Amino acid sequence: MSAVDACASPAPEQASLTPPLTPPSKTAKLTKEKEEVPADINIPDNYVAWTLKNQKALPPITWENLWNELNYLSLAILTITPSIAIWGACTHKLCWQTLLFSVFYYYVTGLGITAGYHRLWAHRSYNASKPLQYFLAMAGAGAVEGSIKWWSRGHRAHHRYTDTDLDPYNAHRGLWWSHIGWMLVKPRRKPGVADVSDLSKNPVVRWQHRWYVHLIITCGFLLPMFICGLGWGDWKGGFVYAGAARLSFVHHSTFCVNSLAHWLGESPFDDKHTPRDHLVTALVTIGEGYHNFHHQFPMDYRNAIKWYQYDPTKWFIWVCSQFGLASHLKVFPDNEVRKGQLTMQLKRLWEQQEGLRFAPDSNDLPIISWESFQEQSLKRPLIVIAGFIHDVADFIDQHPGGAHLITKFIGRDATTAFFGGVYDHSNAAHNLLSMKRVGVLHGGTQLGLDDKAVPPAQRLRVARYSELSSPNTSAWSDGEGLLG
Repeated sequence: MSAVDACASPAPEQASLTPPLTPPSKTAKLTKEKEEVPADINIPDNYVAWTLKNQKALPPITWENLWNELNYLSLAILTITPSIAIWGACTHKLCWQTLLFSVFYYYVTGLGITAGYHRLWAHRSYNASKPLQYFLAMAGAGAVEGSIKWWSRGHRAHHRYTDTDLDPYNAHRGLWWSHIGWMLVKPRRKPGVADVSDLSKNPVVRWQHRWYVHLIITCGFLLPMFICGLGWGDWKGGFVYAGAARLSFVHHSTFCVNSLAHWLGESPFDDKHTPRDHLVTALVTIGEGYHNFHHQFPMDYRNAIKWYQYDPTKWFIWVCSQFGLASHLKVFPDNEVRKGQLTMQLKRLWEQQEGLRFAPDSNDLPIISWESFQEQSLKRPLIVIAGFIHDVADFIDQHPGGAHLITKFIGRDATTAFFGGVYDHSNAAHNLLSMKRVGVLHGGTQLGLDDKAVPPAQRLRVARYSELSSPNTSAWSDGEGLLG
């Protein structure tokens, strides 16, 4: 009993008075609180407009100020690396082992960006185990494109402010700018605010950020050089091809996601912004080429949703999930994805539809009595079909069945004959007939023919929301109107 009492915890009152062994400093507390507060929690609702109005951008770059505005670190990385590769290619023969390893390592470091930096950390589209996170963090460092935290912050700003001046790689500024220009010069305006407080808490992200310089040297150059050197004695080839040349290809592969993916292809889900889908872009970006889908559904771990579309990053993540290295793969509801596709399909159909002429609206046609119709039929070839009066003057001689089948119905109602009494006319015949409407017979259509009053081309007509919600105006007539 005494032993239990001796090991028991002190009373709450006593415990609260016991000072901590290593009290945290005031600075540490403030730093922790700052990291945990989202950076965008207090921004104004009209943040983009407010920022563009209140934050002055740097002056435009000219030939006079160019040297002062260059980002010399990025310029060095993006020029020296390919220069080494070109020099090496001219002075050292490429052996097949180094070639195969260079291609393999290209995919490894590329996946560090696409599966790691992009889909895991920037978009949180799946969960990764610690071993997979460390692998992707080192592979991403081997691509030498900045730390996870820096890269993700810029990419989240890109998605939030796409195609605006707060987008760090704004595609509206041109293909060259979005591909590489934004890195070669100091930004004219600070990228829009984007929260990365979740990444600040991630131990793997913090570890990579702390040791980033060491990691890019090791994973970018030393590791491929040692593998080629120890493996088959090609030390220089490992440095030149698996190091510098491979790195240059990885750089421009990733840069194409910002440039080519906003320029080449189609917009099957939304055309409000520049992102587009194209196979070529997918091939050069390790599957990131279905960019229109990605910008619509950024939390989805996939870029390509069809089984036959090229997306090795998606395949890599899925395989990792089968081995328990990845979990909670996020997939946007298929119903909502198909809505996006349908919206664009309807929009394109509507654009085609706007280029066609359709039958005049019944509300715009005069209403004619039967007596007036018969009287005017003595002067021009008028026929009634489904409650509409048609002027068939330009079609009598073109009728496939012969002119006599039309002339005998002038001044009469040919509804029964037209709708299968003599011949069940095709959709083309219905559509052509509707274009010859010149009036509406007073009294309406016969019972059971309401649906036949609408020509086939207009039964599935695409209408804007404003057209559906606007009230229809009713036609009026004195019952003795004249046909135009």
